[in-house]
Amino acid sequence: MFNKVLICGVGLIGGSFALALKKAGAARQIVGVGRSAASLARAQELGIIDAAATDIAAAMDGADLVLIAAPVAQTGAILRSLAPYLKPGVIVTDAGSTKGDVVAAARAELGDMINQFVPGHPIAGRESNGPDAAIDDLYVGKKVVLTALPENSAADVERVASAWLACGAVIHRLSAQEHDAVFASVSHLPHVLAYALVADIAAKPHAATLFQYAASGFRDFTRISGSSPEMWRDISLANRDALLQEVDAYLMQLTRMRQMLAESDGAALEDVYTTAQKARLDWMAAIEAAEKNRREPAREQGGD
Repeated sequence: MFNKVLICGVGLIGGSFALALKKAGAARQIVGVGRSAASLARAQELGIIDAAATDIAAAMDGADLVLIAAPVAQTGAILRSLAPYLKPGVIVTDAGSTKGDVVAAARAELGDMINQFVPGHPIAGRESNGPDAAIDDLYVGKKVVLTALPENSAADVERVASAWLACGAVIHRLSAQEHDAVFASVSHLPHVLAYALVADIAAKPHAATLFQYAASGFRDFTRISGSSPEMWRDISLANRDALLQEVDAYLMQLTRMRQMLAESDGAALEDVYTTAQKARLDWMAAIEAAEKNRREPAREQGGD
């Protein structure tokens, strides 16, 4: 049980965290702060937060956990505002999709209090944003990656883990460098591709006709382009070096496939498609197996 949880940013990620903690009975009070008074008022109206605060000193008073759920470029400024009121024992964590830049910001702003910052990243989301998008089961069965720092105590890391476990999440652990390399490949690059495809089609003179005939394949491929442009701008720039490597590798693959098309090399194209199909089927099978293993202990526990 947390006494008071302060959430900086009460949109989809922060709002869903708040709703999940409330559903689990894991927090006595949840207070929100943010840039938009309208969003804070809406979050309070929806019951996501118990109170909205404009004064950081008052918001931090009595808090034992702080979640920063804002675009990663804002992390430094938020930590700077929190630092004067950060008492010993209070844990700060985040939900940023990049970790190297966040850790650097935390070291710059917190100094000797860096041990109180436990970086994290929930691997969950929706294509909608804001408090109205928040749901209490967003994190159920989803991964949360903690990239603990050498200065963190094991107890503080486990305390942050316990909050996410209360939300129904599955905890994973990576270093910040490992995290950024992995997610440049499987998260940040797909967003770049989805945004690029939709922007390309939207710029064509017959875009209306193209969108008229776009169906489920286009919808599924481009779903993530409905995500927050501000957030993904910040993520792309924050993880620029790793993302550039992935973009270059993808361009090489496209160049090879373009040559296959130009040469009408059906066998080579089919080989690429077959390799991709098998990899995706294996990936989906692994996900289904993990989900089955997660459900079975729950059923066994319920039957005791």
